[in-house]
Amino acid sequence: MPLVIGAAAALLGLVAVLVGVLGAALPGSGSQSEACQPAPGDSVSDIPPAYLRLYRAAGSRYGIGWHLLAAVGKVESDHGRGTGPGIASGRNHAGAAGPMQFMPGTWVAFGVDGDHDGRKDVYDPADAVPAAARYLKHGGAPARVRAALFQYNHSRAYVDKVLQQARAYARGAAAQPEATPAVCEGGFSALPPGRAAAKAIAYARAQLGKPYVWGATGPRAFDCSGLTYAAYRAAGITLPRVSGAQWRHGPRVPAGREQPGDLVFFNSGPGTSPDSPGHVGLVIGGGKMIAAPHTGTVVQVQFYRRSTLLGFTRPTAHRRAETTARGAGR
Repeated sequence: MPLVIGAAAALLGLVAVLVGVLGAALPGSGSQSEACQPAPGDSVSDIPPAYLRLYRAAGSRYGIGWHLLAAVGKVESDHGRGTGPGIASGRNHAGAAGPMQFMPGTWVAFGVDGDHDGRKDVYDPADAVPAAARYLKHGGAPARVRAALFQYNHSRAYVDKVLQQARAYARGAAAQPEATPAVCEGGFSALPPGRAAAKAIAYARAQLGKPYVWGATGPRAFDCSGLTYAAYRAAGITLPRVSGAQWRHGPRVPAGREQPGDLVFFNSGPGTSPDSPGHVGLVIGGGKMIAAPHTGTVVQVQFYRRSTLLGFTRPTAHRRAETTARGAGR
């Protein structure tokens, strides 16, 4: 009998080990909010286009990186595609509902009518995604992102998983820009950032730490538009010299759909106005830009979500210029 009991115990121990290994390796083995989720992937093409637009718009509105919102949506419901309870209807075992998995009380406090249809529907991603951004913002994001995520779901493993997925999406967006939908603006399809945008960003990164000097276009110093002008000149694309002319050069990109390589403009700086912004930076992703701010500073990385933000343009959307840049890079 002890041999039988011993064999049974050994078998149970082996099963426990296997369950532990599989639980660490297989998606959907964590809490209910993480059920049925694929392992983190870095392809932005994994995100349904409608959800990607919502993540970008909500991120822009609340000043949170869209990668973070997309990571929450991935972990909570696989962007609404999960088959677990509470995603499309009803609630899960903890009481959470919708693609972003809100508890009833939290939804009452932070629900958003994102599509302006007169209803706050927890199952509608158009409402749930901006509500998630609003809740994360309330929790301290982006400055205190771990605290905000822990408030969203009281699990350190959950926080780590979301941040891992957010980093993966950020890497994927940078490495595979073609996966991001093109933006239609002004009657034509704007090209997504490609080789020219990557070259411009690489040039700007190489200038970090160099001093701001008004009117300078490098190589030892730059002003704001001198930096963006020189960055795209290095990529084979000619831009106007000053920020106001660069803004008018366009084409414009809707807020929330900016991509690495786009220019971001501000209604600040000398001689500024809505038609002639006085400051410009180069978008590098994650709500950040490389810019030469003002006298007494150096070329640096900054967040661009601020009250003076005016808008974005995409130099690479000029088809002839982009083609020239690609040809020059061969």
